[in-house]
Amino acid sequence: MQQKQSSLIAVVDDERDILELVDLHLRRAGFETVIFERSRPFLDSLSSRLPDLVILDLMLPDLPGHEVMRLLGSDGRTARLPVIMLTALGSESDRIAGLDSGADDYLPKPFSPAELVARVKAVLRRAGEGGTGILEVAGMLRIDFDRYEVSVKGNLVSLTSTEFRLLRILVDGGGRVFSREKLLELLWEGEKFVFDRTIDVHITNLRAKLGEAGGLIQSVRGVGYRMKTL
Repeated sequence: MQQKQSSLIAVVDDERDILELVDLHLRRAGFETVIFERSRPFLDSLSSRLPDLVILDLMLPDLPGHEVMRLLGSDGRTARLPVIMLTALGSESDRIAGLDSGADDYLPKPFSPAELVARVKAVLRRAGEGGTGILEVAGMLRIDFDRYEVSVKGNLVSLTSTEFRLLRILVDGGGRVFSREKLLELLWEGEKFVFDRTIDVHITNLRAKLGEAGGLIQSVRGVGYRMKTL
């Protein structure tokens, strides 16, 4: 029987000791890794093989992490590539900026290698969740769960893996109101490091990307969010 291929993790960081530390612990956990000290060699490598997840430093000498995120998000092949930002910038505003750029998770330095491995496994598990079928909402929003594609009035929209999962939760709720706490629980399985404003950041980004259909995501003052399905 053919052995299942290990997930490939790309690590991009200009600190050699960090690269070696992350590489060591990921390989011990059974992952395949490829490491880069600069952004551009990493971006060039995507033409040959896409990793299953990227661990990306925010402050890189040739191209900053936020610009790398923008380039990933602008390409249909890489728009849903899960990204964990690993950076010395650890304030709440820095974390929000990282999530706002499309990252699925954000881990400040210094960090616990065991926690990083746990987060990699969690993000990969969430990214691998899926279902079957095509759903149309309000005559303008179309979601293909098999192909992980979203379109608004026939125009494809590029969503990150977290944005896609958030949209699915809201749509599957059938008009149910979800509190921020409940969305955090469903998206991140109750992990304590995630803060409430994370949901607001992702909702804002999701509405903006959906354009005209973004208004289907309704705020319920003092409670949370719901999807208008009719």
